[in-house]
Amino acid sequence: MDATPHKVFCTIVPPHVLDKLAQSEDERRSGPARRTLEHDSLQRTRRRITALRGVAAPSGTPSDTPRRTIFDAGHQETIPGRKVHSEGDQPSQDGTVNRAHAGLGATFELFLKVYGRHSIDDAGLPLNATVHYGENYDNAFWDGERMVFGDGDNDLFLDFTIPVDVIGHELTHGVVQHTANLEYYGQSGALNESVADVFGSLIKQHALGQTADQADWLIGAGLLGPNVDRGEALRSMKAPGTAYDDDVLGKDPQPATMKDYVRTSRDNGGVHINSGIPNHAFYLLATALGGHAWERAGHIWYDTLTGGELASDADFKDFARLTVEAARARFGEGDEIQAVLKAWGQVGVPTS
Repeated sequence: MDATPHKVFCTIVPPHVLDKLAQSEDERRSGPARRTLEHDSLQRTRRRITALRGVAAPSGTPSDTPRRTIFDAGHQETIPGRKVHSEGDQPSQDGTVNRAHAGLGATFELFLKVYGRHSIDDAGLPLNATVHYGENYDNAFWDGERMVFGDGDNDLFLDFTIPVDVIGHELTHGVVQHTANLEYYGQSGALNESVADVFGSLIKQHALGQTADQADWLIGAGLLGPNVDRGEALRSMKAPGTAYDDDVLGKDPQPATMKDYVRTSRDNGGVHINSGIPNHAFYLLATALGGHAWERAGHIWYDTLTGGELASDADFKDFARLTVEAARARFGEGDEIQAVLKAWGQVGVPTS
């Protein structure tokens, strides 16, 4: 495992969606998309430049209580912005602040109560978030140190604090950063995105008390705006490629199996596209096992991520093989390992 965490700039809205919007003849749509793309490209460059600085180690003893602080950028591209809410404060009159606070808490709670993990780095890292970032900024991101939320354009995208799984997704990129440290390119990058989707979905399911068969398995449900005619979310783990099929957004390009694997140099080698394959494998595993997905299926994925054997440049086959080993180590030769083998077989990824 690489000892220096990759401080990757990870966004929830894929570049291919913003590329499509940037080509619109309607300036009200192409303008925000172009500005968002330009912003994100600049931030990725900055992340690469500062990556070797690493992440400062937190001080103090890890607590079972999160330390959340919310800042307000005031519609400027300023980080962190003005401090507006601290741990223990009364609820804000700003719903965006409250949703960010609650989403940080839901993420902290899942990782602590289910996996015994103390915050993102397992050492009590404070959870900071900036809201109201930029003007009509159509994204949310983890910048290696904090969560940042745009308000959306209220046309195609709403406030990015609305879906708790978006918050969980982005914070899980921080967990990946502090564990397997998966490189953000090609299949390892797609695994990075997929692991973030998996735990983002589990955070939502845990917060709602849902079983695997009750969950919608959508990433970003409730985020799409009033002028998206045919779309329900950014991604579907249950049926990759079906989350949207809209004249403005385009069609969801995610494959569900290796038969439709997309080879591209864009989006860091298709990290937001091919993540549909391991996403679907997890969905198949979780629904086959039944019950609460964060329990057996989630433990297998968490053990794989944190076990120390997952290389930073791992591909799908590497990850699949290690999930089999993780299932065997935790549950023995039972239903769990058979379900893991079957799930990967259904998406066309070998496990040996």
